[in-house]
Formats: sequence, C-alpha cells, structure tokens
Amino acid sequence: MNDILNRADIDQLILDFYKKIMVDPQIGYFFTEVVSLDLDHHLPKIADFWETTLFHQAKYKGNPITPHVAMHEKSPMTQAHFDRWVEVFCQTIDKRYEGEKAEMAKQRARSIATVMLIKIKNSESS
Repeated sequence: MNDILNRADIDQLILDFYKKIMVDPQIGYFFTEVVSLDLDHHLPKIADFWETTLFHQAKYKGNPITPHVAMHEKSPMTQAHFDRWVEVFCQTIDKRYEGEKAEMAKQRARSIATVMLIKIKNSESS
C-alpha cells in the first residue's frame, strides 16, 4: 500500500469515505436527511480542506464550524456521532493507504472531531 501522496489520493479517499458514511446506519442520516448534501459541490471543498491540512496547500477557504453548528441545531450531534465519523474515516484510510500522511490524516481527524464537538457544545451556551 502507498501513502497519501497527492490530490488524486485525497480525492479517492474522500469519495470512498462519503460512499460509506452516507449509508452508515449510525450517522448517515446527517448527510442525507438533516442536510441534503450535494456531493458534486461538497466533495471538492472537503478535498481542498484535506489537501490544505495534509500538504499545507492554501486551497481551503471557509469555516467548517459554521455549517456543523447549523446541522447540530437541526439534529444534535453527540460524542458517539463524532466517534463514529472518526472510526469510518480511519477505516477508509487503512483500507487503501499506509504511511506518514495516512497516519497524519487519522490523527488530524481525531483532533478535528474533538475541536468540532467542543465548539458545537460551546455554541449552545452562546
């Protein structure tokens, strides 16, 4: 297996991940019912985010917290939801990639989930 080497690898990772997550029995409904996710629009943005995160390319512009807070207001997200997101993301990486960037992506996913949940919970008291 190869490491995550470039944008093409990120695109494949994100595509594989969303194929799994959208039908996931625990959290898929967030992507199909809570928000009606337009994958053609969403996937390139998410790939930009991960390209920025893993390769320090200034591709992603935006604030990922805002849409997640809005989603949480429609259907509350819990630690278990974020744990499942991380689990599926890491499984998706492990199925196709191994190496320094793959490990970095998994660690960043764990950190992002933690920060996201904290910020969402903090928004409840604002």
